[in-house]
Amino acid sequence: MEFPRLLTLLLIVLEWTRPGLLSPLRPICDLRVLDHFIKEARDAEVAMKSCREGCSLSESVTVPQTRVDFDVWEKKIALEKAQEVQIGLWLLKQALSLLRTSVTNTALHGHIDSSIRNLLSISAVLRSLNIQEFTPPDSATGLEGTWTVSSSTDLLQVHVNFLRGKVRLLLLDAQACQQDVS
Repeated sequence: MEFPRLLTLLLIVLEWTRPGLLSPLRPICDLRVLDHFIKEARDAEVAMKSCREGCSLSESVTVPQTRVDFDVWEKKIALEKAQEVQIGLWLLKQALSLLRTSVTNTALHGHIDSSIRNLLSISAVLRSLNIQEFTPPDSATGLEGTWTVSSSTDLLQVHVNFLRGKVRLLLLDAQACQQDVS
């Protein structure tokens, strides 16, 4: 279980540090990388659902909406889609970091840590696709397309659904991954 995660991270790091690299990072377009992150997010969700003690959130957290209206999504320009996903990734990282400090069940710490690392890796994948970086706001207050959850299982379900939905759609639409791009 640890080997695939390390292999994914190693591949990303090797792309960054390849000697003699004169051009930007080669795009990471293989959705199996995202599928791996989704599987680990599901594993964390399952572990949390089976937790009986020491697994609650200390306070409510703001998370991204996961529902996708495909007509609206298709009409958005790439920059809007990228910003929506990056805001969601930022919100999830903040929420999972709070969950990590709230959870006293040490068996769950590895799942939560892995989820946080995977969100950082997804951000690296977005950079490899030349998707403009996003500067997070000072707080989540007033952000559009968000809602609040108060349970750890709800948070992890949002995490899985966000990866399966908006992140996947953004990667599928990435210009750097289109067949006609050389």
